[in-house]
Amino acid sequence: MTAKERILKALEELPDDAGVEGALERLYLLYRIETGIRQADAGELISQEEARERMAKWLA
Repeated sequence: MTAKERILKALEELPDDAGVEGALERLYLLYRIETGIRQADAGELISQEEARERMAKWLA
């Protein structure tokens, strides 16, 4: 599936009353997921301990 096809599918799946903001949020979420998958496939990962340390800073 091409990027354009994925975008169109995501927009078609939005509720009929969705606004531009909702559409943008959906597209940004899909972008971030695809970016994360590409990074993982490239070996750009962090350890679970590093993830915990980063989360602790966010929650402090």
